[in-house]
Amino acid sequence: MDYKRITVTAALPYANGGVHIGHLAGVYIPADIYARYLRLKKQNVMFVCGSDEHGVPITIRARKEGITPQDVVDRYHKLIKDSFHDFGISFDIYSRTTSDTHHKFAAEFFRKLYDEGKLTEETTRQLYDEEAGQFLADRYVTGECPHCHSEGAYGDQCEKCGRDLSPTELINPKSTISGSTPVLKETKNWYLPLNEYQEWLRQWILEGHKEWRSNVYGQCKSWLDMDLQPRAMTRDLDWGIPVPVEGAEGKVLYVWFDAPIGYVSNTKELCESNPERWGTWQQWWQDDDTKLVHFIGKDNIVFHCIIFPVMMKAHGQYIMPDNVPANEFLNLEDDKISTSRNWAIWLHEYLVDFPGKQDVLRYVLTANAPETKDNNFTWRDFQDRNNNELVAVYGNFVNRALQLTKKYWDGVVPQCGELQEADRRAIDEFKDVKQKVESYLEQYKFREAQFEAMNLARIGNRYITECEPWKVWKTDPIRVETILYVSLQLVANLAIAFEPFLPFSSEKLRQLINMPEFDWQQLGSTDLLKPGHQLAEPELLFEKIEDEAIQRQLDRLEEIRKANEAAAYKAAPVKNVVSFDDFEKLDIRVGHVKACEQVKKSKKLLKFTIDDGSGTDRTILSGIAQYYKPEDLVGKDVLFIANFAPRQMMGLESQGMILSAVDADDSLVVTTTLRNVASGSQVG
Repeated sequence: MDYKRITVTAALPYANGGVHIGHLAGVYIPADIYARYLRLKKQNVMFVCGSDEHGVPITIRARKEGITPQDVVDRYHKLIKDSFHDFGISFDIYSRTTSDTHHKFAAEFFRKLYDEGKLTEETTRQLYDEEAGQFLADRYVTGECPHCHSEGAYGDQCEKCGRDLSPTELINPKSTISGSTPVLKETKNWYLPLNEYQEWLRQWILEGHKEWRSNVYGQCKSWLDMDLQPRAMTRDLDWGIPVPVEGAEGKVLYVWFDAPIGYVSNTKELCESNPERWGTWQQWWQDDDTKLVHFIGKDNIVFHCIIFPVMMKAHGQYIMPDNVPANEFLNLEDDKISTSRNWAIWLHEYLVDFPGKQDVLRYVLTANAPETKDNNFTWRDFQDRNNNELVAVYGNFVNRALQLTKKYWDGVVPQCGELQEADRRAIDEFKDVKQKVESYLEQYKFREAQFEAMNLARIGNRYITECEPWKVWKTDPIRVETILYVSLQLVANLAIAFEPFLPFSSEKLRQLINMPEFDWQQLGSTDLLKPGHQLAEPELLFEKIEDEAIQRQLDRLEEIRKANEAAAYKAAPVKNVVSFDDFEKLDIRVGHVKACEQVKKSKKLLKFTIDDGSGTDRTILSGIAQYYKPEDLVGKDVLFIANFAPRQMMGLESQGMILSAVDADDSLVVTTTLRNVASGSQVG
């Protein structure tokens, strides 16, 4: 179907922190690539996003920091918006859910459903903090997990075992506000009866959208194979959009009712700011000749494919999404990205360490896009893709073509002479690049589309290497004109093909070849740069990233990992009480390490030669080889148990035990003294 307009949305980022690479890879780069591509095709597209600024985590952060929730969202809204701008995410509008426009629009949306009887009213018993005088949202309750029995589980999930919970399931629940034990108290809320729309959802998704990504389709099917239940659309909170119903004082709209409406209210805000350009918001959300596409992460599938569509269906005037291309998660160095553990690469910090390298990160994240399964980002792969692909393939081809043109034709595009076999083969290889890239983009396969764009540079490098213009110049300069002409057409095609993926370097490349205007329809053409066209002075598009820069990032992550391990460490429970007489049976002494060496054929054992003050050296074996180099222990004073019975180990006799502590990361740390102590001194 030919649509008059296309509405593209990207999941509203939560204004409780910055933007990291997982967000970028999962949602915003794919959405930006798609929107840029549509604009290049001269299609009427609106790219909509904004900050999601309500909900419990924001109130928790505000309470911890002693500031207001508005202070929190103001800080992070700016940080998020600036990060997106810095990375070229080309929203037509980036607004927020605390705007007056949104508050009014969301309240009117809810009121329409309420007035038409589309919501049900239910009274339930929920946990209530009598000291604080308020009902407790899920995250305001902690307690013992009923499944793994770990302490500190939240009312919605145990972060230890990952099980979903409800607050009333917790053992010994406590309020995080006052620390008191909450009580059950009746409260009234309004519910969206998802069960009434189950058959419609099954028909619309399972029968009507089998082309959706398998991860999206599969998750929807698993939900629809269960009996959907009514879901509360209001909450007992004081931060959010007040429920516009009498008797609903102290209640706000559920953040997942409020947030997706932000797509529409932001559209309304944009249209009202420039109606001549954008028309009315209804055209973008209610006209059948508008295509709607939601870009989200996999944790938002149920909200965008089930809850939000039911809201729109209940309202009765909205179009449904044509596709919801949700990505899976991106891990960092083989570990799950976690904002609470600071295990992430934050965009604003990346630009401090790698200024001007936005496109490098865009390229790598697209190449590793978690489109159908979780994927992994590593700094070594980041370096390899930059050095071996962007620099050695793309940048190398462009530089070769421009430098050769400068050398032989003073930077002017030469004439194209009679084509030979090598020329025709190269042209034939890239003539269908537009069809291939478009096909993948229309299927939301951005990783494959970028690969096809890069293939132009691979073709170009092979072509120049095969033709060897630096050799041919000596005997046939006219032939070199054709070689350079074909090469420069490939360069111009690269500037167009990479525009959706790498906007910063594409703009720079167009400046280098003096091509300020271009059209997507020209992709694959062999006459983009006319003979006599003057090129600019050649510059490198990309530069190598050295090992030192990568090692700094790895060192930073290692520091974060160690800090997390130390913070998560809990001392082992104290063992059973023993009498002082039992303790006195142990003869713990100070020994001076005279020599230390690895035991042959053993990966764990070190052999200590100890001066124990007796005049005769003592041999002790200890399984700490993976934590120490033998030479690092020589000359140290260590604690050892002197009256253990000798043990045979690896054919050697061990005459005691070196005392070590188990650190937070399970490593062994040899115990020693604060100052030199005479060998043989007893500990007690």
